[in-house]
Amino acid sequence: MAPKTSFGDATLRKVVIRFARRAGRDALRRAALAAAVALAVGDAQAHDFWIEPSTFHPAAGTNVAVGLRVGQNFVGDPVPRFARSIEQFFVRQGGGEQPINGLENIDPAGWFRADGQSTAVIAYRSSGSFTELPAEKFEDYLRLEGLDRVIDMRAARGEREKPGRERFYRFAKALLAGKTPSAAATRPLGFGYEIVPDGDPTVPSAAFRGRILHAGKPLGGTLVMAMSHNDPSARLTTRSDLRGAFSFILPRAGVWLIKSVHMVRASFFSDADWESLWASLTFEVPEAPP
Repeated sequence: MAPKTSFGDATLRKVVIRFARRAGRDALRRAALAAAVALAVGDAQAHDFWIEPSTFHPAAGTNVAVGLRVGQNFVGDPVPRFARSIEQFFVRQGGGEQPINGLENIDPAGWFRADGQSTAVIAYRSSGSFTELPAEKFEDYLRLEGLDRVIDMRAARGEREKPGRERFYRFAKALLAGKTPSAAATRPLGFGYEIVPDGDPTVPSAAFRGRILHAGKPLGGTLVMAMSHNDPSARLTTRSDLRGAFSFILPRAGVWLIKSVHMVRASFFSDADWESLWASLTFEVPEAPP
């Protein structure tokens, strides 16, 4: 087991100050405000959430900035670090695990030093956030995310005219390439909803195969989408089979986002009628060698 390491507050402050001088404090404030509004409103059109690091292939000793993004079609606003929203935020590398530290209300949400030896796994799990949408907008969003089953359940309960009262949870992962691939990329983290690759996707391959897990068990029939950062409008879609398995042929190298949403009826004591679980995985597919 590798020893745990982390930046102290003094180091983080120095790094963030340098970042702020480059980006400009006004830009950071605007980014923070935009993200805070998006989170507070809970707009269904800006629900996608993913991890966007400063690099997907860090050299050993590189300080990696870990950005969080919320948006649509792989275009998003920065999400500053809000401690109250974070249940877990860590990186697994070199056989060990360490927390990703950062400064409150700052984008990027955290920093860590990469060992660069093998594939690193960044993971983020949020606390629940409440949102409510008018009935028509709620159904539009359900259709967009392939949640027709929930539309049918609302119809069967006579709830199609009711607003959509929802508590959503985010489960995001990113894979950073090292000198060698790692089996860590294919191991579940135990999240409530999770996209788990069958192989390390940071090595050249046109095929991406993975599984959808809900509460640690395979989930069939759920919609899975893949989007390229270079052309997010050309999205790929499929549904998982009974074993939770799915696959894509990724047509180009570059940064990819795989995402999926699952929704279940909330418990009787919840302030919401539904709970939605949002899983994402970002990684960079390298160019195939000539």
